Parts: sequence; structure tokens; C-alpha cells
Amino acid sequence: MDDSAKPFDGKNALVIGGTGGIGRAVALLLAEKGARLTLLGGSSKERLEAALTEIRKNGGRAEGFLFRVDTPDAAERILERSPNPDILICAWGPFKRGALADMVPADWRDLTLCNLVLPGTLVSLTLPSMMRRGFGRILLFGGTKTDTIRGFTSTAVYSAAKTALGVLAKSAAREGGPSGVTCNVLCPGLTDTEYLDDKARSYNAEQSPGGKPLIPDDIARAALAILENPQINGAIIPVDRGIAI
Repeated sequence: MDDSAKPFDGKNALVIGGTGGIGRAVALLLAEKGARLTLLGGSSKERLEAALTEIRKNGGRAEGFLFRVDTPDAAERILERSPNPDILICAWGPFKRGALADMVPADWRDLTLCNLVLPGTLVSLTLPSMMRRGFGRILLFGGTKTDTIRGFTSTAVYSAAKTALGVLAKSAAREGGPSGVTCNVLCPGLTDTEYLDDKARSYNAEQSPGGKPLIPDDIARAALAILENPQINGAIIPVDRGIAI
């Protein structure tokens, strides 16, 4: 395989949520492109081992660990256990449905901590070293239809945190762009992953264009196209087939 097929050869990639769903699909493609992977999972040792085994079986290099990220110092503790990343992927974030009147203070704290504070702190901590090295790729994952400010009737708290990632990405792009660092947000459509129950899977099928939800590989291919293109910076990109919900 020629060098152009492995644009991330020798680069360290940290994938938050890399043991399942979209994060795992992105990690697999990054490994094919030459990156050395560190996968962060939440609680499933089986998913972690399965993801590491698949990457290594295909000739990739990967390590990983499990860590509960719902604490204010989670970002610092994650980076203490990871090689300094050249590529940062945040493909994780808890979801909760409910009207605003039904969301209690703990819901606001938990959803914003994991969906905004964690990726924001990781960007703050990794951006300076990326800038010094003259290379960095940061990709944050928003939610469905969080590519612009809009109202939500059942996911306002989650969607508010995910929409704010756009400000984070555009700010990081302005700071890091002159030093070869890109930061973008990808907003997937409804995607069929192993985390869904039957009710959620049925909803996704009903709401998706043509009755066909996306699969993680669809999102991962788009993610790699963004990561490989240094001209895409500060962008908020929906990959959702034009879904209307």
C-alpha cells in the first residue's frame, strides 16, 4: 500500500466512545489510515476487547481503557492515561428525551457535563500541543439536527449542549487553523447502532428518509473525509440525508 493510503501513519488518535457504535466505526477506519489508536469505553470490557481485537486483526495498532467520564476532572484523567493525541474524536454523549418542564437540575448538569464540558475541556487541553507540532485533527459529534440553532420539543437539553459544540469548533478553528489544526462538528442523522432498543430502532426507521436509518459505517466514511481534508475547518456538517424531524 502506498503512503498516500495511510495519511495518518505515525499519528496518535484518541477516540472517546471508540468501543461501539459510530465511534468504533471511525476508529476502525483511522487504524486503516495508519493511526495508532487509544479507545475510551465506558463500562463494557467485552466491547473494548472486541474493538481492539478487530483493529489488531486487520494490522492496526490500538490500546484502550474503560473510564466513567461523568466527573468534572474526567478530561484531565483521560489524558493522563493516553498518548498525547494528534487526532481527537469525541463520538460519545448521553441522551435523554423529555420536555423542558420534565428536566430536573441533575439532567442539565449531567447532559451538559458529558456532551459539552468534556469535549470542550479536551479541546482546551490538547489544542496547544497540536499547534506546537503544526498538526491536529479534532472531530466532535453533534446530534441530529443540531447543526444550527432551532427549537426542540423533547430533546432541548441534549440538543442545546450539542448545538454549542459548533461555537467550540469554530473557536478552535480560528485559534488552531494557522498552525495546521482543524476542528469540525459532524451531526449524524438517525443511526442504527447496537445501543438501541426495539422502540428506538422503530422510531429511527419511521423518521429516516426512505425508512432506512444510517449505519455507523456511513457516518465513519464521512468522518474520515473530513479528517483527511485540511481545508475543512470550523464547519458544522450534517450527515443525515436531509432528514426532517
